[in-house]
Amino acid sequence: MAFSQSNPANYRSGFTALIGRPNVGKSTLVNCLVGEKIAITSPVAQTTRNRLRAILTTPEAQIIFLDTPGIHKPHHLLGERLVKSAKSAIGEVDIIVLILEGSERPGRGDLFIVNLLKRQELPVLVVLNKWDLVPENESTKFFSRYQELLSETNWPIYLCSAITGHGSKDVIKAISEILPNGPQLYPQDMVCDQPERILLAELIREQVLLHTREEVPHSVAVKIDRVEEIQSNKNNKNAQNRIGVLATVFVERKSQKGILIGKGGSMLKTIGKAARLQMQILINGPVYLELFVKISPGWRSKPSRLAELGYLES
Repeated sequence: MAFSQSNPANYRSGFTALIGRPNVGKSTLVNCLVGEKIAITSPVAQTTRNRLRAILTTPEAQIIFLDTPGIHKPHHLLGERLVKSAKSAIGEVDIIVLILEGSERPGRGDLFIVNLLKRQELPVLVVLNKWDLVPENESTKFFSRYQELLSETNWPIYLCSAITGHGSKDVIKAISEILPNGPQLYPQDMVCDQPERILLAELIREQVLLHTREEVPHSVAVKIDRVEEIQSNKNNKNAQNRIGVLATVFVERKSQKGILIGKGGSMLKTIGKAARLQMQILINGPVYLELFVKISPGWRSKPSRLAELGYLES
């Protein structure tokens, strides 16, 4: 169903999948292109788990970006499902944007994805992300490495920095010109199609990754148990109602629970405070957040637990 009947006859709309290895900056690029924080980001690889749809609406086009999990060699059932999710996105979109880490040498993982994409007929744009990290006097050498990787394709290459925004307008323009003609598929002011509970859970998981780094890597999942409105003090006319969020953070081992809670609960308080501030931006109002930590041994390899946490088989 189209949401606008006033688009010009040459208006374009459609779906674009961002594909690449873990930690090449796909989520950061999504946030940069849309102009708002939609996807969580972290220095830790394999941050993205959900195939999130971020929506950019311009006078010329509406682009729906699919931020997919990084394609990697899976080591458990969760990893298998994430890779399957990323690969299946290729058959559900109009355009593929291949994200490569321009500041590093191409690796076997990049070659695997290039060969995977060569077997399909969709248009592919290549973004060399993190180009701001390439020394200016070595840019020709870095660029030629990726030209060699892509030598058997005719895919256009764009230099970009998701952090600074350099090159992002060129990427948006290129995508807009390739999308098929069509009306807006989502309301003009909509920037994400994920349920609020998933976004809230992701904000908590982001802070776990940022504050614990490699100590508690990908053994963490977050489930929102309850979201409710808390009435303000009726005697204070200026007081806003708060949104109460109760969430459970799952880990696989007792040692991980200890790290997450910290001495005297200090780490959990730090994570909760940082997540609450991000939630208040998302909700545009005050938030009360209460976190619990629960041990669920081997949850990443248990189909029932994966389903409970929203990681369904594609």
